[in-house]
Formats: sequence, structure tokens, C-alpha cells
Amino acid sequence: MIVLDIAIAACGVALLLSAWRIAIGPTRGDRAVAADLLTFSLIGLIALFGTRMASVGTFDLVVIATLVAFLAAVSLARALTGGRR
Repeated sequence: MIVLDIAIAACGVALLLSAWRIAIGPTRGDRAVAADLLTFSLIGLIALFGTRMASVGTFDLVVIATLVAFLAAVSLARALTGGRR
């Protein structure tokens, strides 16, 4: 359980740092990378809390959230490049 607590704290720190980078990021690319980190850190927190609480239902939530976050990252990258390949 101590390892889970350390991992939860590390994900919390990553959430705070990525939110800070979104707020002060000088370019749109920095903000996009920070938004991806924020999203996947939040998904990691959900998975860690689900493991800590021994909840089976969180696995489905994590899989769906990961797929949605991946598609959002791809569409954001596409928007930042102006649709060029």
C-alpha cells in the first residue's frame, strides 16, 4: 500500500506541474504536451485509486478514458499543424 501511496503522490505532483505549464506555457505546443500529461496523469490516478480500493469497474473507465485521450491528442496535434501531414 505504501507503493500505491507514493505513486498517487507522484501523479498528483505531475498533475500540478502540468497545470502550471498549461498556465504559463509560452507556445501552443507546450500547452498541448502539458494537456496530454495532465490527461494521462489523471487516468493514472483513476487507475491507482481503483487498485487501492480494489474496484473492478475502474478498469473499464481507464480503458475508455485512455482511448478518448489518445484520440484527443491526435486531433489536437492535427489542429496545431493546420491539417498538414
